[in-house]
Amino acid sequence: SSAPSLVASSTLPHPPSPSDLVLPFIFAMGIQTLAAVGGEVVDKVKVKTALVSVYDKTGLKQLGEFLAANNVHVLSTGGTAAKLREYGCTVQDVADYTGSPEILDGRVKTLHPKVHGGLLAARGVESHQKDMETHGIRPIDLVIVNLYPFREAVAKGGDFAHCIENIDIGGPCMVRASAKNNAYVTICSSPSQYGTLMDQMKANDGCTTLAFRKNMACAAYALTSAYDASVSQWMSEQVTEPPATKTVSFEVERPLKYGCNPHQLPAGLCAVNGQKLPFEVVAGTPGYINLLDAVNAWQLVHELAKGTGKPAAASFKHVSPAGAAIGVPLSDTELDVYEVRGKPLTDVATAYVRARNADPLCSFGDFVAISHKVDVATASILKIEVSDGIIAPGFEPEALEILKAKKGGKFIVLQADNDFQFPDMEFRMAGGVGFMQKRNDKICDMSLLEKVTTAKKDLSEQAKLDMVLGMIAIKYTQSNSVGYSKDGMMVGIGAGQQSRVDCVKLAGRKVSTWRLRFHPKVMGLKFNDGVKRQDRVNARVRYIEGDMDSVEYSQWVKNFATAPEPLTDADKASFLKELDGVTIASDAFFPFRDSIDHAQKLGVKFVAQPGGSVADEEVIKACDEYGMTMAFTNLRLFHH
Repeated sequence: SSAPSLVASSTLPHPPSPSDLVLPFIFAMGIQTLAAVGGEVVDKVKVKTALVSVYDKTGLKQLGEFLAANNVHVLSTGGTAAKLREYGCTVQDVADYTGSPEILDGRVKTLHPKVHGGLLAARGVESHQKDMETHGIRPIDLVIVNLYPFREAVAKGGDFAHCIENIDIGGPCMVRASAKNNAYVTICSSPSQYGTLMDQMKANDGCTTLAFRKNMACAAYALTSAYDASVSQWMSEQVTEPPATKTVSFEVERPLKYGCNPHQLPAGLCAVNGQKLPFEVVAGTPGYINLLDAVNAWQLVHELAKGTGKPAAASFKHVSPAGAAIGVPLSDTELDVYEVRGKPLTDVATAYVRARNADPLCSFGDFVAISHKVDVATASILKIEVSDGIIAPGFEPEALEILKAKKGGKFIVLQADNDFQFPDMEFRMAGGVGFMQKRNDKICDMSLLEKVTTAKKDLSEQAKLDMVLGMIAIKYTQSNSVGYSKDGMMVGIGAGQQSRVDCVKLAGRKVSTWRLRFHPKVMGLKFNDGVKRQDRVNARVRYIEGDMDSVEYSQWVKNFATAPEPLTDADKASFLKELDGVTIASDAFFPFRDSIDHAQKLGVKFVAQPGGSVADEEVIKACDEYGMTMAFTNLRLFHH
């Protein structure tokens, strides 16, 4: 065995011979690497000497007593050393061991050859053994270290100097050194590992196994990687020329049953760069898609409440809203159509009733977001709907109990942090490629409606509210997207179409269905007793659509004691002509007038779109022909 040496060079004076090609691919890449040092390969290593230096002293008493009971010689520093002596440990101060005092206000404590030699020495390597004897270096078998609270210093708003002082140097050095030498050294880098460490030593007569040491080393490198990522990200925000390399750490907070599909394992919910999650799980077991819905829906309602000053709600399915609304009182007819007559309705409850009833067929099994504290009235409405879960900033105690009992206790309840600061930057991976972008933090409010481009200029307060609602809803809808809104609720959302006019038509079909639920024939349907709420919803939709074949019709008609009179095309056309005052919002410009031509059939009188098409004048002309008021927002809202 010998000291490490370079085994490859990119500047060989002659073509490499077979003996030169220790690692042939390394020459091709022009990279130099170190040869393995070697040493004894052993499974169990007796813990005789431990180096303990912790900032977070959680669990230190139990651990210290355990080390004392196992006659482990402890090297330690400062306050950690004092505590361990209290717990009965044989402690030698690192300064006494190295012969070097702590200096520079504690910045240098363990950065010494006698410490790192004890961590890095390969046992069984003659030259290493000789160096240790020459310099009085003691082999260290166990390292227990945790790091300065850098993230906490940043989170508390510390100034540059304060945050810099909380960047740990000696700790990560010891963690990385002991993890590298996992053939002989165990690294314990978190108080959460103390119990596992003690169990390992108990089960192995005071030893640790090689497999255990490797696992601990891997966890240690993950820790230092995440720690450095936090420092790097923070530093990038403090300098004029941020580095091209972006570091992001994902820390699994909660394993998930699977990803999008059952075969996509492993899966997990992760905190980013040590930042706390924007919510906590109060009840139920959320899945991958549930959580995607929750984080998008929460951003929508959080922004919508701010933009309108009213309670907001959203009903999400597959990362797009089926409906979204604000707390505008229901009309007498709406109470009947939405089947909530006689039920207590607060502004918060009303917002959800509207959101759910934009497209109740698609909202089946939705994930709900509410901008305000959930009251009993809202929970009582949710109790009777088929839904997977809810995210909201708070819950009245009785309301929470109602929700926790839903679905036999499986209903998901997430409590959002109203004060959570969304990160400025977003990162994702797809197909082995990384993407980054600034978060879309542009606020959609009435200030975006000042550029009215049509001859008709008037915008009522309700029209402005509906335009803001539409913009925010499509901001969190998969593009291309358009949305129709009226009286504080989305009444049709078209998501994820390649053609904008297809979005207009898809959403328009939903508007037609929503509106026709108010037709006297639909409202007058006489269901048999015992027909479930969602079955009534589905039956009404199929009655409106009217394209049932004989087999489907024979099943559908069983919902009624008497076969309903058909809803004819003439009935529909006549009733839809009465629809008026509808708003349409688009996430990008209308490239042709065809979207306006179709929208006018559905009572659209107000349009919010970015503008910027070569066909803008053509679109403006179409709006003028139909007496519409259109605002150019100059804000594209693609969402993918």
